[in-house]
Amino acid sequence: MSQTLPASSTPSRACTTTPPAGPAADSARAVAPRRISSATLMGEGRAIEIEHGGRVYQLRITQLNKLILTA
Repeated sequence: MSQTLPASSTPSRACTTTPPAGPAADSARAVAPRRISSATLMGEGRAIEIEHGGRVYQLRITQLNKLILTA
């Protein structure tokens, strides 16, 4: 759905944010997330179990071909 807004008589101001500074911020920027295809991750199955922090999660492919993660 598209909506047209009336033109404003006042100039718009760009929203700017300052990125966090410090060693932790530098580390977060330097490491890009790994990308793994779902086909590689799931193999021939439609569900896998992932252990994290002492809990087991299930990642599965739904009937609508979406991914869902449950604890």
